[in-house]
Amino acid sequence: MNILAKISQFAGKTFAIWVLVFAAFAFFLPDQFTWIAPYISILLGVIMFGMGMTISANDFKEVGKQPVKVIVGVLAQFIVMPSLAFILAKGLQLEPEIAIGVILVGCCPGGTASNVMTFLAKGNLALSVAITSVSTLLAPVVTPALIYLLASEWMEVSAADMFMSVIKIVLIPIILGLIVQAFFKQQVQKGADVLPLISVIAIVLIVAAVVSTSKDKIVESGLIIFGVVILHNGLGYLLGFLVGKLCKFTYADQKAMAIEVGMQNSGLGAALATAHFSPLAAVPSAIFSFWHNVSGALLATYWARKAERK
Repeated sequence: MNILAKISQFAGKTFAIWVLVFAAFAFFLPDQFTWIAPYISILLGVIMFGMGMTISANDFKEVGKQPVKVIVGVLAQFIVMPSLAFILAKGLQLEPEIAIGVILVGCCPGGTASNVMTFLAKGNLALSVAITSVSTLLAPVVTPALIYLLASEWMEVSAADMFMSVIKIVLIPIILGLIVQAFFKQQVQKGADVLPLISVIAIVLIVAAVVSTSKDKIVESGLIIFGVVILHNGLGYLLGFLVGKLCKFTYADQKAMAIEVGMQNSGLGAALATAHFSPLAAVPSAIFSFWHNVSGALLATYWARKAERK
């Protein structure tokens, strides 16, 4: 188990590299990865199951300890990123499938990677975990509603179908993870160190599946999508930080807010795009999955060094 834990820790630290490497493999050898596409929802379910096994009562105690901060964080998550996505899609006149894909990413809750980056940045980790947990549990209702509201002008959106998808691939696996944790607490604690490795493998496979099935479209639109993703992610960090500053939160809280708002559960975006729209609509999520781990690590390193100097 110690060897697996070390491998898991290494995989977590080098996550962005593995995403990039396998995305390149999938681009140049697409036939080797297209078989993964039908299993994207299952892979995301595995990640959510792992999240359910790691959520603790203490995560929700933080909601009671600092409710205003958690509420502000969740509201910022579901207002800032969807609004930015809509503005970018309209302002840059993106083609429908790409616009849908960008909006899908924007409407997703925060991802668990944001908790790791907040820890590395020496931000308020407890606040970060609480915001991620609450936004994820609200996602079955809020994410489909926002997608329906913002994306309907480009394509027909079924909020009901999407609601059922998010229930199946987010809420049910998390609940199952909580149940397993309740009945097998000691075993779960022993295996907790291996969960990051499973998450990394699952996300890498999701990205590879999306890239392999969208190779031709990526050749046509890849640079545009990459530029939009960088803008979306960067503005998310900035506005998240400013929200914390305007609310006069501590500097550690501001860092947590910036990272929570800027980093998304892009795996969910890819799963919803593949299930309800097209492979091209999943490409922004795939690129976001790689990029936010690079930008998040750079931002976290900058803040960590700044904290050390102080």
